[in-house]
Amino acid sequence: MSHQELLHPPGTRVVELDIQGMTCASCVNRVEKKLGKLDGVAATVNLPLEQAYVTVPAGITDEQLVDTVNAAGYTASVRAPRAAEPDVEHAAAQLRPRLILAAVLTVPVFLVSMVPAFQFPNCGWAAAILSLPVVTWAAWPFHRAAAINARHLASTMDTLVSLGVAAAYLFSAWQLLAEPGMTAHPGMEGMSGGLYFEVASVVTTFLLLGRYLEANAKHKAGDALQSLLNLGAKDATVLRGGREQQIPADQLQVGDVMVVRPGEKIATDGVVIDGDSAVDTSLVTGESVPVEVAPDSRVTGATINTSGRLLVRATRVGSQTTLAQMARLVSQAQTGKAPIARLADRISAVFVPVVLAVAVLTFVLWLLLAGPDVDGGHLRQAFTAAVAVLVIACPCALGLATPVGLLTGSGRGAQLGLLIRGPQVLEDTRTVDTILLDKTGTVTTGALAVDSVLAFPGISRHELLRLAGALEAASEHPVARAIASAAASAADPAGTRDDDGGLPSVRGFSSAPGGGVSGTVEGRSVMAGRGGWLSQEGILLDAGQQAELAAAEESGATAICVAVDGTPAGIISLRDTVKEGSAAAVARLKALGLRPILLTGDNAAVAARVAAAVGIAADDVYAGVLPEGKVAAVRRLQAGGATVAMAGDGVNDAAALAQADLGIAMGSGTDVAIEAADLTVMGSDLAQVAQAIELSRKTLGTIKTNLFWAFFYNAVGIPVAALGLLNPMIAGAAMAASSVLVVANSLRLRSFGKPRR
Repeated sequence: MSHQELLHPPGTRVVELDIQGMTCASCVNRVEKKLGKLDGVAATVNLPLEQAYVTVPAGITDEQLVDTVNAAGYTASVRAPRAAEPDVEHAAAQLRPRLILAAVLTVPVFLVSMVPAFQFPNCGWAAAILSLPVVTWAAWPFHRAAAINARHLASTMDTLVSLGVAAAYLFSAWQLLAEPGMTAHPGMEGMSGGLYFEVASVVTTFLLLGRYLEANAKHKAGDALQSLLNLGAKDATVLRGGREQQIPADQLQVGDVMVVRPGEKIATDGVVIDGDSAVDTSLVTGESVPVEVAPDSRVTGATINTSGRLLVRATRVGSQTTLAQMARLVSQAQTGKAPIARLADRISAVFVPVVLAVAVLTFVLWLLLAGPDVDGGHLRQAFTAAVAVLVIACPCALGLATPVGLLTGSGRGAQLGLLIRGPQVLEDTRTVDTILLDKTGTVTTGALAVDSVLAFPGISRHELLRLAGALEAASEHPVARAIASAAASAADPAGTRDDDGGLPSVRGFSSAPGGGVSGTVEGRSVMAGRGGWLSQEGILLDAGQQAELAAAEESGATAICVAVDGTPAGIISLRDTVKEGSAAAVARLKALGLRPILLTGDNAAVAARVAAAVGIAADDVYAGVLPEGKVAAVRRLQAGGATVAMAGDGVNDAAALAQADLGIAMGSGTDVAIEAADLTVMGSDLAQVAQAIELSRKTLGTIKTNLFWAFFYNAVGIPVAALGLLNPMIAGAAMAASSVLVVANSLRLRSFGKPRR
């Protein structure tokens, strides 16, 4: 499957929209349905990113899409190109001043309302004045969202918050105006009987805090894309008019010839027209061994030229490059996830309409059953009972249940080097049954090391490694560095020397890009490189030696042939080494009920050897997989009914991490992988992946317990309030008690991972 086929079907285009004003899953569904009514249009909306990806056929304009979303009550705009993405003020920054104002004003309102020592004559008026900015300007996000949903005859948690806050304040203000003297003297008989300004203020402040924390997490959700684009080269050296000229990489055009020196990034996708080199392609393939390139070889932008000067003709630039398409894969995979409604929202989907109906019914029944109302007392009783229903139902603890549990769980996770991105992650961990493990950097170290040294007759293994290491010490190739390091360690096991471990010097060193190296060590001619290159130089391996070389290569090793004084001397095999503890970590994942699958861009032989070493079944190995193939593998498993987690550390894993139901990044890897993932383990130990899943499941269980108790308090209090047996102030105290219980239950997570006595 090509990049373009992954992005959108033939004959269509993809339009990215920024959408503001969405607050819950019902908003997402409404926008998707509205856009879906346009002929041939299919939309996927992502609430955390506040974006929509719309597949549009010919004949549908961007303006039609924007107008459709705006008509639904939201604000839409076509997303600007990512390279020119403005640094706009995000939602958390917009909520911060509202939260600060609410917190500052709520403290004195609470004190004068609840603590007799702070009460003074006419303090009810002071509470009314101080709480007015809180319930209006600070609570405006809730009021606005409630109004938008009301236009579509829908209700959410915002509806209950808005009505509860407004009812508590307006009823208190009406009481104060109806009886101006009720707080004229200390003693505060009236403060406990008719004024509930502190209820409105405290509820607003608590829920603003939860909304702020949520918005802050949302802002970080899209950082993966910019991090990915930042990996590209900023400048490029091109040949124009026979002269070298340095230009910004974004000014490259198809057909430009780039000059790429050793150590430089290749600025864009292209084809080599001159030069031989080794290119580090781990960005795209994840493979630790550089790829040898020669004229007519295709190269990818942002990969690194490790040796040799190359001339590369640009074939794809801008948004058509592999890097840009990988960024788009990450973005579309994130948006393609089914939006997971918050647990509290799912409860409120039923709870909110029921509460509103009960409040109205309470008011009506009190008026009908109380008989004639002579002095307005029955109306006051009816209104008091109805407000008490809204106040006891006002979701203070429901709003705290998720963020407080998440904060405690994520805080404990941070102490253990485990980062949880948000509430939706916790729900995913509960149902995950399959985990894809990227090989390089996750199960293995990602660095080549000498695995075996085969010496042919006439030379010892030690001498072969010493001569080859001395020769390779003069090269900067990753394979050469691994051989030189192994030779130095063998010569100086204690590591007491500061030089090359006592290796002899080399004279007449020369390098053949894509072939090997040669030189003179202690008066002996030494050559090391590919078997084919040695044959070209007139050094032929016999049938037995050829068989040994073929066996090493078929096993997945990088095999280097060494010749001394014109005679084949041996074969040095290098491999990516399995991390210590990976086998135990795989066993732990199995104990959690997960099916581990090894996913790698390496060949089948390498993958099979690693899988066998860590205890993964041979049938659960996907080898030779490129980035789009990794995404396809995740989708294939998901289509088969599996709930998939993916653990990886490279840029090439980013799209698959985003597509998976649960993306887990190894913190020792790239920023792009970390930003695209749902969970990040800050170390390089695979055992932390299992621990992260355990913590996430424990945190989810705590949040569910919080929601149960929060809902229990509200559900029990509502009928009591409807019967007129519950003063709104007592309702406020019940809310406070449920909030304390929620916080206390969440704090138990601080002991996660500590040894039991």
